Parts: sequence; C-alpha cells; structure tokens
Amino acid sequence: MDKPAVFTDEEIARFRAELAGKRVPGAHAPGRWSVSPLNRRPDVRGPMPPSVRLRDATLRSVETLPGVVASTAAKEAYLRQLVGAGVREVVTAGLAGRDDKALRTEVEVIKGENADCRALLPLLRTTEDIDRAADAGYDGVQIWVQGLGEASLIYQPLVYQQAWRGQDWRTAGPARSRAEVLARAVPLIRHARDRGLHVVVPMLMVSYLTEEVLQESVAVLTEAGAAELTLFDGPGALSPEAYGHLVARTKEAAPGVEVGLHPHNTFGLAVGCAVAAVKAGADVVELSVNGYCGGPGNADLAATAMAFETLYGVDTGIETRQLTGLARAGEELTGYRVAWNHPVTGTSAFCWGGLDIITQETAVDPLLHNCLEPTLVGNTRVVPFTPDSGPYTLADKLAALGVDTTPALVDEVLRRARAAMAREGRLLTDADLAALAREAADEAGPQR
Repeated sequence: MDKPAVFTDEEIARFRAELAGKRVPGAHAPGRWSVSPLNRRPDVRGPMPPSVRLRDATLRSVETLPGVVASTAAKEAYLRQLVGAGVREVVTAGLAGRDDKALRTEVEVIKGENADCRALLPLLRTTEDIDRAADAGYDGVQIWVQGLGEASLIYQPLVYQQAWRGQDWRTAGPARSRAEVLARAVPLIRHARDRGLHVVVPMLMVSYLTEEVLQESVAVLTEAGAAELTLFDGPGALSPEAYGHLVARTKEAAPGVEVGLHPHNTFGLAVGCAVAAVKAGADVVELSVNGYCGGPGNADLAATAMAFETLYGVDTGIETRQLTGLARAGEELTGYRVAWNHPVTGTSAFCWGGLDIITQETAVDPLLHNCLEPTLVGNTRVVPFTPDSGPYTLADKLAALGVDTTPALVDEVLRRARAAMAREGRLLTDADLAALAREAADEAGPQR
C-alpha cells in the first residue's frame, strides 16, 4: 500500500534545503551525524587536539563489581573484542590470583589482536611485582600513589592484615606524612623505568589535592621517572572545570610529562570531565565499557568516544561501528545490564516513541531527532507502535511485517489495537498486530 502523501516532493525539497542551510561540514557528516555548528567553532569550544588516547580499564574495573564470576576464556574473548575495536591502551586485571603463565597469555592475547596496543598492569606494590610485569611482556605498569598523608593508611592492605592477626602494624614504620607516601613510590618508579617499562602513576583522591600538595607530588614523581601522571577522582567529586584546572596546573608543573585522568560518574559528568580535561591538555582518558567500575562507575567508552568524534572532531581511533557490540559483550561478561536509554549503546537510545510526527521525519531527514546515525555505532533505530501512534506508523509496521493493507484496513486495525492496549494495559507485539490485521481483513471479506 502506498501511504497517502503528506508533503509534496517540492515541499520536501524545500525542507531539506532549509536544513542544509543550517548545517556546516564537520558538524554535519551525511549518514553519520548532525550536531550544532557551535560545537566546531574554536571561539565557542576552545582549543582541542586533533586526537586523544582512550585507555580502557574494563578488565580491572569489573573486579570491583559484586557478583562477577567470569571464566578466563570469557575474559580473553572479551579482551580480543575490546582491542579489535580500536582501543589503543588496555589496563588489565591486577596480579592477585594469577601466575606468570596467565600474565604472559594476557599479553599475547592483546598483542595477537594489535601489536601496537599498549598493555598496562596495575596495582603493583613491590619491585618483585614490577619484575613479573616486565618478564611477562607488558608495555607498562601503573604504580598507584595515595593522595593523602597519614590518612592514606586507610588504604594500606597490610595494615588490615596485621591488625586482623593481632599484630601492631605501627611498629613496621608505615608512611604517615605526605612526603613519606611519595618517598615509598620513588624506588618503584625508578625500578620500573630501569626495566624499560612505561611508568604510569595514578595519583588517587585528587579532589583532596591542594595546589601545594599537587606541586610537591608532581615534582617528586616526575623526578623519579614517571612518564605519565593520571589524576584519579574515585569519589567523582571534581567538576569538569576543576578537572581542567588540575590538568592545566599539572602540565605547567611538568611540561614534559603526559597527563591522564580517571573520572567517575557520580553526577553524570564523567564525559564532561573528560572533555574539559582534554581541552586543558590531558593526553589520555581512562574509562571503561558501559562505565563499569565500583560506585557510580567511570566514563563510558562509547559515549566518550562519540562525544569527542562527533561534537568536537577529535579522533579517538575507535572503530565506532563495534561500540554497541562491545557494550553487549560487556553485559554478557559481567551480568550488569545498562539502562534502556544508556547513551549511544542503549537498546532504545535511538527510540523517540511512536508518534507519526516523529516516525515519519526520517523520510525527510534521518538526522533530526537522532543526531547520530545508529548504524555508525552498531546500534539500530527503534520505531515502536504505541497508543499515541497514528495510521502512518501502523502502516509502516504492517508493511514491515509483510501484511498487505489499505487505508481503510489500517484505520480498523488502529482502532482495534488502541482498544486492546487500553484493555490489557500493555503494548502490542508484532505478532499481535499481525493477528489483528488478519482478523480485520477476514471480517471485511471481499469488500476490502
């Protein structure tokens, strides 16, 4: 059935010409996206680099998710998919419970998919840990440094182990000042550097950093040989502006050292923090698939990548068409499902309901309410049939189901469908709609 025309070809051509007059290259990429031209204006967005590195920490982060029990084979399969999606750097799980063979295998999986992908081993506390990382073939290590002074004792596992055994941990001379905390990291950084490893130093709890402590920390850690200082905001207590400020101050204090960030999504601002930090000079953003991590989670890989690519024209190297598949694989690995409207990869991220005025706009231009083309990220455009849907939406739905219709039959099916939804308090399935159409057609008989 040909649907009754709403607009003439001439009118549609004028609509498209009007839209074209409001778009500019870059902000509009036909078949890919259509965002505000303001996003690409240097006087509006500020300085942005041509590219940014996204470091995925999903495999480390899922260790903090309660109830995740994934097999080694499942993690390896997921790791291959992750690296295959264009992620340039991967933070793996830590050493706990893994022997040297497991570490070597992990590196082989990463390098087998992309030899240029940087493999980083986190949570190393001794020179022996660093030697294991180097011998297994990792490109680099993360040597975490607590962001406080004496209060850093809260985060020392040995303190809890000794206290549990009835021992006085204080006699071991734990670091009690900020200077002592930093001093404990220096030999580890130097040893890792001497082993030829890329040394990344996550500075934790950066929301508690004062300007003075930041300067002291940067000076000590860079002198020891840190190649990158990563600003970790576990509580998610930094605003985008505050993150940008810390990045800029760190860059000023250590112009020859890379700066990264690890934002958390306490206020739904993790992607915003990433943007602000990169604008201020950050070199790398640490994040995870589906935002997995403890608490409110990290910046989401898909949302962050597409924000940089689409809004700002910053290359991430990510194979964007694999993002939704990667998100689904993350759900299977962890058992943690994302919200239906999760940005970019949610099952209904590209669903705007069933009103005719929404479902029919794609015939004029598919990048109106959906500023992203769903297939660009491996997702799909969802067009539901709802109580608000009209005959045009229903006609499209029935045609997709292979049902031969007429305007009169569509009107009758629409009446019956609305009555059924009101009576049953639910949306109808495709099978329900097809059955109603057959029923109405049979009752109409030859007169149809």
